[in-house]
Amino acid sequence: MINITDRAVQQLRALVGSKVEEGLRIGIAKGGCSGLQYEMTLGSARSGDAVVEHDGVKLFVDDESARLLRGSTLDYHEALTGAGFQIVNPNAARTCGCGSSFEPTPPS
Repeated sequence: MINITDRAVQQLRALVGSKVEEGLRIGIAKGGCSGLQYEMTLGSARSGDAVVEHDGVKLFVDDESARLLRGSTLDYHEALTGAGFQIVNPNAARTCGCGSSFEPTPPS
């Protein structure tokens, strides 16, 4: 469902530490410059979540968001302007300049 780069795995390990139950919750909500925005928080799985596990780290995605995130890649970037997780989403028709929001590709 979602691919995770080695850089993202390393950063998630540092954030979650030894809390085996916790991981990164990724969701989609209305808002942002392009119509939909990514939301990321640390937490535990909820009922109905898809759980993606990779090299000992976990991602939790609700059913509604999973449809728009299918095939995406979670990466972690550090740059002069800041650092953070970034999602490369093949389901996005366009994204805003900062990459935190997107417009989905219309259904075919």
